[in-house]
Amino acid sequence: MFVTNYLMLVILGLPFTPMPQHTILLVGGADSETATLSTETVDDLCRIKFCFRGQTIEVLDFDYFEAFIQVRNRLEQERLIPVCYGASLNVFPSGMCRSMGEGLKAYRLKPGQMVKGEDLVGIFDTGPDVIPATVSGQREYYEQWLNKS
Repeated sequence: MFVTNYLMLVILGLPFTPMPQHTILLVGGADSETATLSTETVDDLCRIKFCFRGQTIEVLDFDYFEAFIQVRNRLEQERLIPVCYGASLNVFPSGMCRSMGEGLKAYRLKPGQMVKGEDLVGIFDTGPDVIPATVSGQREYYEQWLNKS
């Protein structure tokens, strides 16, 4: 199917953009357990396809951060947490990140400090400062940060 669709686009001279893929480590599962996440925009909605343990979760939402929250809620039922900035305790997108950037970027939040451009990270990227958190834990941290900034 993929090859057929690709060939049709080439024949028609249309641009082909494969779905970006990310490999994401999962905490709470087997050592070094990973998942594959791919993204695609469909009719102004953001689609995430998340594959792990032979299962696939597909969600659509108004931005990628919100779609990822749906994925994370499903993973939490299996006691799994992704290790990436979008699931980090101290990371949350601004309204502008969500409306103008489809929620693909978010800010690392520092207690008592306003965010700066250097605090911007890709939600599916990872780094040594990622603090894996539940959806509710991340939201609570964000609300506390808002009240103290």
